[in-house]
Amino acid sequence: MDFNIRKSTKKDMPAVLHLIKELADYEKMEHEVEITTDDLVKEGFGEDPLFDCFIAEKQDGEVVGMALIYFRFSTWKGKTLHLEDLMVKKEYRGEGLGIALYSEVIKYGASHGVKRIEWIVLDWNKNAIKFYEDTGAELQKQWYTVQMDEEGIKKFVENL
Repeated sequence: MDFNIRKSTKKDMPAVLHLIKELADYEKMEHEVEITTDDLVKEGFGEDPLFDCFIAEKQDGEVVGMALIYFRFSTWKGKTLHLEDLMVKKEYRGEGLGIALYSEVIKYGASHGVKRIEWIVLDWNKNAIKFYEDTGAELQKQWYTVQMDEEGIKKFVENL
């Protein structure tokens, strides 16, 4: 299949949101998606963009994959890049789109002089784990992901 990898535009955000929802469904967390197309446009293309996004599109312009990234800072390493989501529509998996998007993210990080690129993968997603390990990425099994949701933040602040 012929496809193109490129940086996303505002016009791609409805398709990016669709891919985000498809990923959430795959991860059995579809009820967690609160973001809208307007949020993606505002936060990704406003005065101070919070993320970049690469998309994979077919020759007819259909968006069939995406990789959403943003910069972070490590007190140990300095500038790093976080890969938030890498998603290819189910019917297009196995055709090289995932590695093409992943490669674009790694090249982007290298061109921006990052010291590390990191992301999170679910422990049951064996195909993704194997994919990442096969590319030389290391799973950091001694670290836990810690989150506080909006309700937790609100309660914490109220109790200060």
